[in-house]
Amino acid sequence: MSNQKKFNVAVVGATGAVGEQIIRLLETRDFPINELKLLSSPRSAGTKIKFKDKEVTVEAATAQSFDGVDIALFSAGGDVSKELAPLAAAGGTVCIDNTSAFRMDPNTPLVVPEVNIDAIQEHKGIIANPNCSTIQMVAALKPLYDRYGISKIIVSTYQAVSGSGSKAIDEMLRQSREVLAGNPVNPDILPVGSLPVKHQIAFNAIPQIDKFLDNGFTNEEMKMINETKKIMQDESIQVTATCVRIPVVYGHSESVYVELKEDFEMEEVLRLIADAPGIVLQDNPQEQQYPLATDAAGKLETFVGRVRRDLNNTRALNMWIVSDNLLKGAAWNAVQIAEHIAQEQK
Repeated sequence: MSNQKKFNVAVVGATGAVGEQIIRLLETRDFPINELKLLSSPRSAGTKIKFKDKEVTVEAATAQSFDGVDIALFSAGGDVSKELAPLAAAGGTVCIDNTSAFRMDPNTPLVVPEVNIDAIQEHKGIIANPNCSTIQMVAALKPLYDRYGISKIIVSTYQAVSGSGSKAIDEMLRQSREVLAGNPVNPDILPVGSLPVKHQIAFNAIPQIDKFLDNGFTNEEMKMINETKKIMQDESIQVTATCVRIPVVYGHSESVYVELKEDFEMEEVLRLIADAPGIVLQDNPQEQQYPLATDAAGKLETFVGRVRRDLNNTRALNMWIVSDNLLKGAAWNAVQIAEHIAQEQK
């Protein structure tokens, strides 16, 4: 990218878990940056973060922070995005938003680069990053959708605590030590910080991510359902989801049942998955090779394994999909979008 135009870039939520990963990726990918602004809440302002060979001081994010900024990557919570992204976009900044604030807005493209990169061209200043669980699933299913069509998806997720932030990681580790010591765990964060009832996550599985809606599904589950249809541009796909928090630090795992519209040969299915961009096929049950969250942590790819024809429906498949929720599920997807924008303007 060295011969490219250079960009003034802002990272909003620079001190958070995803913000830190975005900064690291901008550095390691050698993104063509002229000036880097690191923005956060007033509480974190003044923090110094090393970028390449210099320290950058984090500033409090305001409407004026985006003057002269070409690309802003937002990961500071939906309220911040709702307030500042439209203002930044109005001033000419292209905003890539990691929150749910604009995902279902009909005027905002919802983009997974391996799946629907052309949707970027429709942006009106804001591009939305999908939910972490949705990203890895649609990336794995896209080649099958293109070849056979998809009629139904049933997904159960096993999601890492890092999806709830660094405090949730600390809580899981603390609780684990307490359980092993025979002490009470006193849950404080999970499943949802703003709700009164809290549950132990150590050595447990919590079938609730985000708040429940009137239909019995959680916000997280409805995000997967609605976002999948929007990204695939196909409202006819039947999608249902159950999202579960498990005591893993990094890496979401998913059990996916998918019904295709046409007959298929397993050999072709495996080849399509293996050849898909950003996908690594790890599928050798005889050698006990399949995707693991511990292996996916720290990697940019999405891993697929346990691919098998369903026993009851010859047009259906079952598979296991794993990816680092802070990388492909958030930071890397956003940086990929930024890289595409930079490529288009060189």
